[in-house]
Amino acid sequence: MKTPALLLLLATLSAHAADDRFPYACDNGSNLEIAFTADAEGRPLATLHFADEAVVLPQVPSTSGVQYRRGEIRLHTKGDDAVLEDGKGNSRRCTRGTVPPPSPATASTATPAAASSFIEIGGTVTYLARIALPPDAILTIRVQDIARSGAPARVLVEQRYELNGAQVPIPFSATIDRDLLDKKTRLSVSARIDHRGKLRFISDKVYSPLKDGQPVPVAIVLKLVAR
Repeated sequence: MKTPALLLLLATLSAHAADDRFPYACDNGSNLEIAFTADAEGRPLATLHFADEAVVLPQVPSTSGVQYRRGEIRLHTKGDDAVLEDGKGNSRRCTRGTVPPPSPATASTATPAAASSFIEIGGTVTYLARIALPPDAILTIRVQDIARSGAPARVLVEQRYELNGAQVPIPFSATIDRDLLDKKTRLSVSARIDHRGKLRFISDKVYSPLKDGQPVPVAIVLKLVAR
């Protein structure tokens, strides 16, 4: 049985946690609250409060902004902007407050505003071979900076998708922090599909996700790898 003192402490902690929640509105019409706290050892945490559940993400190293991750669920924050990836290939852009960020379709006609801290790129992956993918195949998308001639490409984003029976064309999306880019950056998107540790399909061309500094859809065509 909980003592009155313990009940008072729990009530105080719960009220404090609720006060630390910040509302976020997302471009897919959803809303969530995020609480930024720390564990018993002082390590930063982000707790995502949805309508029916809460997910706790520990902070992980990030080259820019702040990133939290648990498994394939990622939260990347910078200022009032946040990008949430659910580990299933879905990504949502959110901003602190109750007004969601403008969608790409309406942003061009809206009043000019400060640029987002993130760039979203996306497209589809397909192949020409008449072969169905196994249900447990894995798609890997990698975004790299290939500007440095003669030097290894710098990996900016790498995402793995468990396809769970999905067949081509397969949509994908990735989010890049603007601070990772400069005037010399040359982005390239590559893809591969593996099955049980063996490479089945791979891209063998350079696919650029930007045109005049703006993201454009990328249609990646994979090549079958000979067994």
